[in-house]
Amino acid sequence: MKIVRGVAAIPEDWPASAVSIGKFDGVHAGHRTVVAELRSVAEQEGLASVVVTFDRHPLSLLKPGACPQSLISTEQKLTLLAETGVDASLVLEFNRAQAALPPEEFIESILVRGLHARVVLVGRDFRFGAGGGGDVQLLQQLGDRFGFAVRLIDDVKPDNVRRVSSTWIRELLLQGDVRAASVLLGHVPTVRGEVVHGAKRGRELGFPTANLSPDAEGLIPADGVYAGWLTDDGIRYPAAISVGNNPTFDGVAQKQVEAHVLDRDIDLYDHVVEVSFVERIRGMVAFAGIDLLIVQMRDDVERARGILA
Repeated sequence: MKIVRGVAAIPEDWPASAVSIGKFDGVHAGHRTVVAELRSVAEQEGLASVVVTFDRHPLSLLKPGACPQSLISTEQKLTLLAETGVDASLVLEFNRAQAALPPEEFIESILVRGLHARVVLVGRDFRFGAGGGGDVQLLQQLGDRFGFAVRLIDDVKPDNVRRVSSTWIRELLLQGDVRAASVLLGHVPTVRGEVVHGAKRGRELGFPTANLSPDAEGLIPADGVYAGWLTDDGIRYPAAISVGNNPTFDGVAQKQVEAHVLDRDIDLYDHVVEVSFVERIRGMVAFAGIDLLIVQMRDDVERARGILA
């Protein structure tokens, strides 16, 4: 997948394209349906398939206090989009100038002059331009003017009631229901970060862990213990994962992610790894003593082993 960062970076000889526009936060099942249709249309009509997305949630600039936490980072998003087989992604910086762009200018500068759009695929609630002033009806009118067709994509509703959305997935992750979130995402919830030195309590207890840096990318699920995977340099290892502040011990920073790789002791310090959450085993609790904690950790490991098997 070709990655283009900003309209100015689009080559002058860019081919005629089928385009879809959106935040694509999580690259969830709904997004994947859109991209699959985008690729199908592009193949049928001999066009390049292009996703247009943003480097941040628009609310982070417009209403920071109301901005939800992103499910994934921009780089995670691009990795997941590449896996869909789309030809290219155009990443727009959402700044004040972008936010103030009138709807007509947004379409003409980006889709028409930049990407030479012939087909544009969007959801029925699609909004664009300054203040969300553009809607599907205006997009269709602009398509008639500039020579591109507009195709509307229906929502994906796994329960025939609620559509798949980043909001729904975020709710599930903050409840710790990573298995249900995986269904809506179409992939396992994953955070990515550098392995840093911790207090080494896990090693002292017989369960060494890889501790992720506090600035790890991706939405961390609710506190608790999970079965999942740690991936380092393309190699995936089964793991029991702790999320939280280790309430049995004092002075531990909030929301640590610690992954204990099963049956291996690997030096991962300074490696950038991915930690994926398959199923929640239990919530985070404080234990009356170290011996009780060790017994529980042994049980956590065995349960993680069974889930991942």
